Amino acid sequence: MSFASPLFLWYFLPAVLAAVLIAPRSGRNVVIAVASLLFYVSGAGGTTLLLLACIVVNYFAGRRLEPDDWGFEQNRRKWLLIGTISFNLAILAIWKYAGFATAQLAVLSQWFGGDFPVLHLALPIGISFYTFHHISYVVDIYRGERPALRDPVSFITYIAMFPQLVAGPIVRYREIADQLPQQRTHRLDDIAAGFPRFAWGLTKKVVIADTLAPMADACFATPNEDMTFAIAWLGAIGYAMQLYFDFSGYSDMAIGLGRMLGFRLPENFARPYSSVTVTEFWRRWHMSLSRWFRDYVYIPLGGNRGGTARTYRNLAIIFVLTGFWHGAAWTYLVWGLFHGALLVVERAFGWSHAPSSTRARLGRRALTMLLVVIGWVFFRSPDLGSAFVMLGHMLLPDFAGLTDIVAASVTNQRLVFLLLALVVVALPANSGTGPFLEAVRTPRAYALRIGVLTLGLGYAGLLVATGSFSPFLYYQF
Repeated sequence: MSFASPLFLWYFLPAVLAAVLIAPRSGRNVVIAVASLLFYVSGAGGTTLLLLACIVVNYFAGRRLEPDDWGFEQNRRKWLLIGTISFNLAILAIWKYAGFATAQLAVLSQWFGGDFPVLHLALPIGISFYTFHHISYVVDIYRGERPALRDPVSFITYIAMFPQLVAGPIVRYREIADQLPQQRTHRLDDIAAGFPRFAWGLTKKVVIADTLAPMADACFATPNEDMTFAIAWLGAIGYAMQLYFDFSGYSDMAIGLGRMLGFRLPENFARPYSSVTVTEFWRRWHMSLSRWFRDYVYIPLGGNRGGTARTYRNLAIIFVLTGFWHGAAWTYLVWGLFHGALLVVERAFGWSHAPSSTRARLGRRALTMLLVVIGWVFFRSPDLGSAFVMLGHMLLPDFAGLTDIVAASVTNQRLVFLLLALVVVALPANSGTGPFLEAVRTPRAYALRIGVLTLGLGYAGLLVATGSFSPFLYYQF
């Protein structure tokens, strides 16, 4: 059930909000937990049992991981934590990476005349996200940063809350622990505050991202022998805009939905394409993922302590994991290594800080954007061979044009929205990180934002009604 589907917008969401308004204060989490599980069942089917099994294991493990709880000594708590994390990672490894691993073994076995079987498992929706939520929960309890939840309904609400269950933001337990047991009373205020953010995300997703999707898809589907300079650049830029407006649109919708339900979820984007360095880009892009890796992997590995070589090693590990977290394919690994290498180079040469002069900042911003777009080619391409062919054509201009299929996908409407998207991301970055509707400085600016939102939401509603929407790109992760 997509946030941009008529079933969700016109039936599920109004029913949930009505139930939240009607339910007594103590029953609000019950409504959210039940609705979230129904939301997940509608898309995941039988794999919901896997989610429930993980919930049961981590709930009881969390109870025993509290300091001095159940009479557990420190050493036993440590081994319980290791066992629980291993369980979560094993679930993720089997369902997300076993197929990829067995496929590589099958290729190797063919060299020796063997026939190694390839395992094919359906990828449970949102498994990468709820695995990280479970790990955050048990680690934060073990560290003594937050107490374990005694109420299983509150725990299900944290793990399965439908705004963030399928594609984030990745909410660390410490960020939401204090909100879960509260009897939230300002329900109409929450809905009024969250709806504009949800509507803005829906507009970004349906009006811009979905409009650009057929054009980007046609470019990346072009056979290697038909690839040209124009197709390569059109596809790379089109996909960069599609991905940003799709994923940031989802995050806006999730944050808005969370607020309507009474929760304040963390921000996930802060105008990443305005970054002056790749280091800054990763402080602005998918921020909840970056914070998770920082707190639970990078810092435990030693972070930037222990010398330059160890820092570079830790960065490499983080971006190998970041690449493979997105998908079990060599393209994601190369994308992660590409960004990890860029961060190492910036640190080694002192380029990780933005220059002071305006001209230098503009030049570095353009270079950063170019490098990010190159990285997206690896991220989107079906295989490494296709990625390198596309990059080769991007670097070597030719006089060939578009194929008939690509030309048919480049409508006037899509060109207008591509230019609009480029203008939006090219605007100077605000001093803060607030979303579009919160960065109000004057009454005129407020009126402009409300006008844009009203028109965009109306148009998005028409597109949804005609079925002109597609699943969010990060559903596949």
